Amino acid sequence: MQDRTVLITGANDGIGRATAERLAHKGYHLVLACRDETKAQRTADELVRKTGNENIDTIPLDLADLASVRDASELYLAEHPRLDVLINNAGVYSDKLAHTKDGYELQFGVNHLGHFLLTLNLLPAMQCSNLCSRVINVSSALHTKAGIDFGNLRGERGADTYSGGKAYAQSKLANILFTKELDRRHGAELTTNCLHPGVVGTSLANKHGKFLTKAVWSLYKPFARTPKRGADTSVYLASSPEVREVSGRYFNPSQCLIKPSPTACNEQLAGRLWDYSTEAVRDYLL
Repeated sequence: MQDRTVLITGANDGIGRATAERLAHKGYHLVLACRDETKAQRTADELVRKTGNENIDTIPLDLADLASVRDASELYLAEHPRLDVLINNAGVYSDKLAHTKDGYELQFGVNHLGHFLLTLNLLPAMQCSNLCSRVINVSSALHTKAGIDFGNLRGERGADTYSGGKAYAQSKLANILFTKELDRRHGAELTTNCLHPGVVGTSLANKHGKFLTKAVWSLYKPFARTPKRGADTSVYLASSPEVREVSGRYFNPSQCLIKPSPTACNEQLAGRLWDYSTEAVRDYLL
């Protein structure tokens, strides 16, 4: 596996770190793409010591800044000849209306739009793989609670009507719609799948969550899945030969194929989101 390269976003914490550690044990060449370069390098050093795998690199990536996504893409393409697996894992949650550097609602911008741009920019590296490259998008069962509100993707309706839970669910729905449309457009070149990792005890809500959210989560967290278990399906989709030719599908925490919500299966909605996203990132496409 040492000649297979995997890029993981948000790999310095939670599910991303657990995924990286397990793939490092399998001998993959890892690239940890993280906003905090210091934490990313510390994670890489720790994984080298823990797994004995020295093929672990880092690149700076701030998904809330499309210019940073473009720069990270250019850096990857300059340093690596190909990409065999892309795991779009990083995510953010916010109870309050916040925006990316480019003016999009934070959760939509980070959880979907940044990953959309990263994936499109790295397509040339994935097309250079001597295997069928894999794209893996970490979604959530909460996608069932959402639609796509195209009139509010920049938070146009204001903070008074903002619901962090609905915005998060919307971004996770976008992950599945992107998965299906990427498969429709590029299924001959790569496989694309998405997953619900389960309710995992991570620090997702710590930065932008309100006091009540943090308090409730602190009580529930001990009963949630560990990040190691939360990484099960990501690792399975990245490495298992069983899914080598499976694409455009949605998996549960037990690595079983399940059907997402009817909205997530809407081809017209998936196409509209693709067009909207392409226009949003147009100036940063390579």
